[in-house]
Amino acid sequence: MRVVSLVPSVTETLLAWGVTPVAVTRFCEHPELVQVGGTKDPDVAAIVTLAPDLVVVNDEENRKEDFDALERAGLNVHVVRIETVDDVAPAMEALAGAVGASAPAFTLPAPRSRRVRAFVPIWRRPWMTMNAETYGSSVLAHLGVTNVFADAPTRYPTVTLDAVARERVDVVLAPTEPYPFSARHEAELGTIAPVTFVDGQDLFWWGARTPDALQRLGAQLASLG
Repeated sequence: MRVVSLVPSVTETLLAWGVTPVAVTRFCEHPELVQVGGTKDPDVAAIVTLAPDLVVVNDEENRKEDFDALERAGLNVHVVRIETVDDVAPAMEALAGAVGASAPAFTLPAPRSRRVRAFVPIWRRPWMTMNAETYGSSVLAHLGVTNVFADAPTRYPTVTLDAVARERVDVVLAPTEPYPFSARHEAELGTIAPVTFVDGQDLFWWGARTPDALQRLGAQLASLG
């Protein structure tokens, strides 16, 4: 089957299943594969030229107008929707069926009951974070970490460090993506709470990596309380 993946998590998952996409986005971290633009600006004409059997998109990472353009071009488009850790297994089963692959069974670590309060910045200038309606927040909840902005009215709210300081934060979990937080940001973030840097892909990418990502993050965060 000729599959185009417009989602980095899907590309990683397909390759883990032995399915090599005929094209991916430039954010999929596989320069050896044909690239057809980004997640927000795919080259629809180039995708059509490839005559894929299936194009895989995600309702959050990709835009509806691009989905509509792909469908108008007569392409078969499969939408993966992931909001929580519990969504991953059924979504991967559906994806495997769509591409004719055999997906391994998912075994997730048991949820943890401790409740460490964390601020998770996802962007800087302006500072942004996430609410409970996101996969990353669901991962943290599964690992016993409370997202202090879980109740924010928008999925990715803009915040100030002064506002964060009022949230009784135990730890700042600074991911390596989408913004590349690193040691150079520790002093600034450390004014809120002690800082732990985490793998942004383990926190935000879902799919074949999910079981191992939860194990890795869980082991890293075990010392927090």
